[in-house]
Amino acid sequence: MMTKIGGLARALYILLAIVAGFVALGGMNVALILVVLGLIAGLAVPRERLVMAMVAAVAAPVIGAALSQIPAIGTQLNAVMMNLQLGVAGSAATALAIFLYEMVIAGVTGLTSNEAAGKTATA
Repeated sequence: MMTKIGGLARALYILLAIVAGFVALGGMNVALILVVLGLIAGLAVPRERLVMAMVAAVAAPVIGAALSQIPAIGTQLNAVMMNLQLGVAGSAATALAIFLYEMVIAGVTGLTSNEAAGKTATA
């Protein structure tokens, strides 16, 4: 169920990022919507894709700056990349928080395990 919701949120923030890059959506806080959809999408990010999501969040401004050099639509493509960065950053934030939570829980349960309890005392 969470993968379906996360996948839907991911599709929505990608679609909104593209549309908002080309069309002015007045009266709508696009940045906030993109971040919130990204946070929801982060619930379904698999652990093996977490690094790629973070790399995408860091690389998006560089790619956008390069695309802005295209004469006719460079500005719009840069806006699309900046919008995608907001969604991916929100997604990476949630996935990182889940990863850190799992690490803390694994560490705490490792401290409380009774490995020595199974051994019998010898006199």
